[in-house]
Amino acid sequence: MKLEILGTGCPKCIKLEELTRQAASELGLEAEITKVKDINQIMNYGVMMTPALVVDGVVKVVGKVPSLEDIKKYIK
Repeated sequence: MKLEILGTGCPKCIKLEELTRQAASELGLEAEITKVKDINQIMNYGVMMTPALVVDGVVKVVGKVPSLEDIKKYIK
């Protein structure tokens, strides 16, 4: 599983990364978690607001930090 956090490094982007790592850990998932800071790469996903969560190439969340439980639902 590939999880990508799209964002330039704002506090919300950092929080989304922390929660995503926690969710993957709690679910016992083997996941590659990467941070995408390049604005051109972010725009390639059609994302205009950050942070965003991408799961296996599919954008799941844009412009907000979901709860830990919501992230778990997205990555199961």
